[in-house]
Amino acid sequence: MIKKHGTANWQGTLKDGIGKVSTQTKALTDHPYGFKARFEDGNGTNPEELVGAAHAACFAMAMSLNLGEKGYTADNIDAKSTVSLEEVDGGFAVTKAHIEVTATIPGISEADFMDVARATEKGCPISKLLNAEITMDAKLA
Repeated sequence: MIKKHGTANWQGTLKDGIGKVSTQTKALTDHPYGFKARFEDGNGTNPEELVGAAHAACFAMAMSLNLGEKGYTADNIDAKSTVSLEEVDGGFAVTKAHIEVTATIPGISEADFMDVARATEKGCPISKLLNAEITMDAKLA
């Protein structure tokens, strides 16, 4: 079993406080996050974009694996996951993650590409983690 971790610290009230988020690998170290970055386009990061980045990264790696199993190697895979936070039943919930992927893959047909994309949408470990609707747009470049 592989275990990785992230940490967060929060100080102050919800609206005026500030947080710091870090990753085990130190890709992020005490990076600021807060209410304004989450709800008002302020500076710093927020949980939804961090989940989106993790989802996109996982998807691109999983697609590479699935392509390799079919004998293809991508020159490039660009993945974006847009995570939706909505007010639901008096609270907030992540309700959706939408994947957009554009890939350059020598020799692959549109049909094979879409088969791999659909398999990746369902099989990506972060997709499996999210208890939200996962949707996708995929295009071959």
